[in-house]
Amino acid sequence: MSSPTPLTDSPAEVLAARLEAARADYADLQARGLKLDLTRGKPGADQLDLSNGLLQLPTSTKDDTGTDVRNYGGLDGLPSMRRIFADLLGVDADSVIAGGNSSLTMMYQTVTWMLLAGGPDSPRPWKDEPVVRFVCPVPGYDRHFTMLAELGIEMVTVPMNDDGPDVAAVKALVADDPTVKGLWLVPTYANPTGAVCSTEVAAELMAMPTAAPDFRILWDNAYAVHHLTGAETKSADALGLAAVSDNPNRPIMFASTSKITFAGAGVACLAASAQNRSWFLKRLGFASIGPDKVNQLRHVEFFGDADGVRAHMRQHRDLIAPKFAAVQDALHGRLDGLGIATWSDPVGGYFVDLNVLDGTASRVVALAKEAGIALTPAGSAFPHGNDPDDRNIRLAPTFPTLEEVVTAMAGVAVCVELAALERLAS
Repeated sequence: MSSPTPLTDSPAEVLAARLEAARADYADLQARGLKLDLTRGKPGADQLDLSNGLLQLPTSTKDDTGTDVRNYGGLDGLPSMRRIFADLLGVDADSVIAGGNSSLTMMYQTVTWMLLAGGPDSPRPWKDEPVVRFVCPVPGYDRHFTMLAELGIEMVTVPMNDDGPDVAAVKALVADDPTVKGLWLVPTYANPTGAVCSTEVAAELMAMPTAAPDFRILWDNAYAVHHLTGAETKSADALGLAAVSDNPNRPIMFASTSKITFAGAGVACLAASAQNRSWFLKRLGFASIGPDKVNQLRHVEFFGDADGVRAHMRQHRDLIAPKFAAVQDALHGRLDGLGIATWSDPVGGYFVDLNVLDGTASRVVALAKEAGIALTPAGSAFPHGNDPDDRNIRLAPTFPTLEEVVTAMAGVAVCVELAALERLAS
């Protein structure tokens, strides 16, 4: 069977006929009265049900060291919880601080305290610099960008490639400009592309010369164990690579169980060099007398060890992998060969990255909304929501049921084709 002719190469009469057919399909879509949501990467109810055993835990008031988890203290978290995180992240347990339920909170604390006090290797607090800039790979994680915007930190973008950020572009930005203080990175199954930062790219990032002596890479390993296939990719050893490059303070790693157990009642962690940990704990001590150790013990009892987490995540995979397959089926089924869209086929993480015909992403989202399908706003994966090409849309298929994903994605494919035809036939 021959491939269809790309719409961009089709004559006007073909475009007109296809536009009429697409409008008819879209009218049928609107008539269904749908109310579907693909906006946020949240676990579905069936995923949350996998962790209901937590509600009967813990069975003890003490951890394996005899610490009474109901009382104050233990600012760096339970040793048993830290060991689980360390195994999952490939770091030493001594490198880990186990905290509250949100890794985003720990990230916000880190950046805010760098602004207010500077880091252990800062010439001065970041607030005393004339300007502070961060390198942001795009497309990227919207919450990273909104955090920086809230704190008045400027953002400069570099492309996010299949093997991580464009290293040459990053190096050019950091080499001579001391106002460039950091880089955000989701290294494993990146949000939203699903890209994995290779060991080679990670090594270059940890070793590259930077004009700022206190340059930080905020290594947000939110999806380190969120595999969609049996090939369970391991993250690069950021802390080890930084140490051998004589830049031990450069990376600060974050992770949590938010998409492993209960999204609002998990455990977060930070992993970093000894200096960075001491710096973080000193400031944390002014705001807290210790994390929720009851919840940490609950998680330790539930999982037992890191292998318990891995087995649990295979149950998650069984639930969500069919939803990701449904996304692929819908996009391939309608859009293959038309030359108006490309999309990722991730092997892990929570998103599919869809790029439509330049200048039509906002129209696709609007069409979907009018048909009862909520999508993440176009451009969300760029700083300030500004995608200069208006082509990027992040798809989040985990929260709806499989049947809803099938229905919603068939509708999205219609909207992608209709928006492209409107533009090409105009």
